[in-house]
Amino acid sequence: MSASRSSGTTDAIGPEEDPGREPPAGTVPGSQLLAALLDGMDAALCAFDADGAITHWNREAERILGWSAAEAVGRTGFAGWAVRSADAGDVQGRLMAAMGTPGRQVHEFALLRKDGGRVLVRTQSSGVRGEDGKPAGVYCAFSEVHAQIDLERSIALSEALLEDASWGVVLVDVDLRPTVVNAYAARALGGRRTALLGRPLGELVVQGVEDLEGALQHVLAEGAPSAPAELWVTLRTAEGDRRRCWRSGFLRLASPLAEEPVPLGVGWLFRDVTVAKLAEQEADRVRFRSNQLHRAARQASECEDPVEAATSTLDYALAGFADHVVVDLLAGERLVRAAATPSDAPGPCLPVSGGALPARYGPGHPALQAVERTGSVRASARTGAGEAWAVERQWPRDSVHALCAVLRSRGRTLGVVTFLRAANRGAFERPDAMYAESVAVRVASAVDLAHLATGFGDQDRPGGGLGRSDG
Repeated sequence: MSASRSSGTTDAIGPEEDPGREPPAGTVPGSQLLAALLDGMDAALCAFDADGAITHWNREAERILGWSAAEAVGRTGFAGWAVRSADAGDVQGRLMAAMGTPGRQVHEFALLRKDGGRVLVRTQSSGVRGEDGKPAGVYCAFSEVHAQIDLERSIALSEALLEDASWGVVLVDVDLRPTVVNAYAARALGGRRTALLGRPLGELVVQGVEDLEGALQHVLAEGAPSAPAELWVTLRTAEGDRRRCWRSGFLRLASPLAEEPVPLGVGWLFRDVTVAKLAEQEADRVRFRSNQLHRAARQASECEDPVEAATSTLDYALAGFADHVVVDLLAGERLVRAAATPSDAPGPCLPVSGGALPARYGPGHPALQAVERTGSVRASARTGAGEAWAVERQWPRDSVHALCAVLRSRGRTLGVVTFLRAANRGAFERPDAMYAESVAVRVASAVDLAHLATGFGDQDRPGGGLGRSDG
């Protein structure tokens, strides 16, 4: 317990006890309560009466300077024991000046420890008035400068992170609801900072919320992961759903005031890396497809049969690109089915057994459009169309996305190669069409060579020529 000397200053700081009145049963006397409060403070505190004598000295002051309350209380100022003699007058004058000055006064002093060492402290002093309103003393709270600077840095860092940091910061409570959102995170989540507070994450994230909540729950239970995690989510915005990739780090927040760690929630820091990830994925896709074309060219060069070279090229092209492929060749003014992959299971592309069969495509069929335009055509089934869309176009039943690329060689259109995807894949995009056209060039060369060598694809063509001349 810290010691204190009874004076008017003590009365001004703590409650006055009436010596003629017994305190109610179970209550703590005012002097004991005051001593307990002072000793429980995180900051060092001392108090002076109007004459400059020390009246209070708490445990933190004893920890910093090494002087006990018994050694400190009753001394006049710091001269001769807690400050150098040369500095004593200036220190005492600046501290006691707070008695007649409104507000708090902040100073930095070099004080002496009991072991002779010096410590730089930052003080906040303020005057204390008695019951008559006259100055009765000064109280002074102080801490080591480096500790104060560390605290200020921590506060400044927190404020900077929660305001204008160049990455998102979200504080989430134990119920996984945002309690603080900085400006970057608010923009990323598509709402105002105050409007996002307290809302379930499922209201903000359409897809991927399970992964996000799972990561937050893991941090609450087990602590922060050792490395950042990349989470793909889909957000609902006024412009529609947006798919984003967030590189995220997590920190478990615990109360510094509890004896044992009590989780307060999770600090979630993230950056939007969607552009970089998409560029990385595109580079990987281009590299893979280039390798596949290279492998296909080497395999085709070893094939004696041009038809085998064409089908093996398509087998390499299918990897990671499509589920089925169909080759239709021109015979006169009609398209005939010349080769295809199995319609009911994965398998290699093979010539149609029993010879090519006419493809009875109706007007507006994507393959016919590709022939007419001499270019690629993309098509997808409408939502809910089911198998009817594919069956009507004479494609495998599970097909929902199609990409038709025209086969051209020596200035002639030879037919169409159609790549098909099932519902578990996305629709074909422009980069996919460019890849399909590169494959079609190689297939068309092999088909043209097959015609010259064996008459492959001549069915129903008067005069025996494959393809048609556009000249």
